Amino acid sequence: MTTDSLDDFFRQCRQRCENQLDQILPDSSSAPLQQAMRYATLNGGKRIRPMLSYATAELLGYPAEHVDNIGNSIELIHAYSLVHDDLPAMDNDALRRGKPTCHIKYGEAQAILAGDALQALAFELIVKQHPSITATKQLEIAQGLGQASGLNGMAAGQSLDLLSEGKAVSLEELETIHRKKTGALLEASITLPAIACNADENTLKHLTSFAQNIGLCFQVRDDVLDIIGDTETIGKTQGADIYANKATYPALLGLEVAQNYAETLHQKAITALENIDQKTSRLCQIADFIVFRQS
Repeated sequence: MTTDSLDDFFRQCRQRCENQLDQILPDSSSAPLQQAMRYATLNGGKRIRPMLSYATAELLGYPAEHVDNIGNSIELIHAYSLVHDDLPAMDNDALRRGKPTCHIKYGEAQAILAGDALQALAFELIVKQHPSITATKQLEIAQGLGQASGLNGMAAGQSLDLLSEGKAVSLEELETIHRKKTGALLEASITLPAIACNADENTLKHLTSFAQNIGLCFQVRDDVLDIIGDTETIGKTQGADIYANKATYPALLGLEVAQNYAETLHQKAITALENIDQKTSRLCQIADFIVFRQS
């Protein structure tokens, strides 16, 4: 990516990611499963996870193509998680990115299977032979994706989130939920490309700290937007978390304190980048976008 403008960088990343996902996903044939997979993945979205992957590669002096498969695999996992997240047995949402959710359009059974197939496709892609990443390092990256999306990451966080509905939880418990549910995949979007790009131990340490803080910041901002945003802008039903009696940062801390907490996490993320020798302006720009975003 050869631009200093964050808007141009985002546009280039989205276009690159979506062009590749269009090729990776099965043809939109008459089979409902293939249609549901494409619908769930190619229905818009910020593509923040691939953007973080490309920004990390840029920071470490590697071209975008070096981390294409990592960013796209994480985006496939994210897409599958949203399909399952919206199901009646979970968040029971009818709207995603301003459109009917996958199970509303294709039925619950096809939506579940589409999520399953997207997850399998993600791991098929991330272990695909790479001309400049060793098989040993690819295995480490695939294990990292499994940890971020499974029992130590997103799936565990989703389970804890569902179990917390209607219950009083502490700030520590809420952070555990969201560091797993949302933060783990966002963290992987930085740490896995960093591994692929041969980051040294010190750089990886501080990138991990940045990723952990900005991942949690993303979720706090999401909780805030559920209250102050509108359905058309955020692309999902405004107030859905309140209606579901979910544990959120505004519910636990109050809206103003939650907004301040997001800014505190943002500042911790920026501070972590100050310990890295390479030019970190792109990741700083993305961190600013995350804390001030409106959707």
